[in-house]
Amino acid sequence: MEIKSAVFIKSSPTTNGVFEDALPHVAFIGRSNVGKSSTINALTKIKGLAKTSSAPGATKQINMFLVNNKFYIVDLPGYGFVKGSVAKRDVLHNLIEEYLSFVFEEQKIVLIIDAKVGPTKDDLDILSSLERLGKNIVIAVNKIDKLKNSEIKTQKQKISSQVGPHKIVFYSAEKSDSVKELWAKISE
Repeated sequence: MEIKSAVFIKSSPTTNGVFEDALPHVAFIGRSNVGKSSTINALTKIKGLAKTSSAPGATKQINMFLVNNKFYIVDLPGYGFVKGSVAKRDVLHNLIEEYLSFVFEEQKIVLIIDAKVGPTKDDLDILSSLERLGKNIVIAVNKIDKLKNSEIKTQKQKISSQVGPHKIVFYSAEKSDSVKELWAKISE
């Protein structure tokens, strides 16, 4: 996919107004610090479009980016680690759940998993929820560049068997490896 334009539209602490037009959504979800924002920047080829942070839990709202004036990329808060109180974690969990529960046919969900860590219990719980909700899912396994060559084949087999028969792309947002392949899976 050729990206001609990608612009930040808004951050929202609620789902109010997130679905106000009929443009398709490609939402990115994953553990805190798995590389959601880096993936968005790699896909759009715009460094800094989505704000990245070395500290986990930086994204606390739904961030929306309009791409080619045709669809939105949606950066959802990370799950797992949240700096702050249990109440803050619950607010973010509810925000993610509310977004995912919204019945919107023009929606794809890209679940990002860490290649070295593999799917965590939280990742598998989210995947199960997405399946139950009937979402169109692409699994992006990020940070493949962090594995030794001898680990790659074993880790790919292990992750593939854990996540089941979904579209899977192994890539590196940092090195922009397999970005075309990821766009192809998202576009299917």
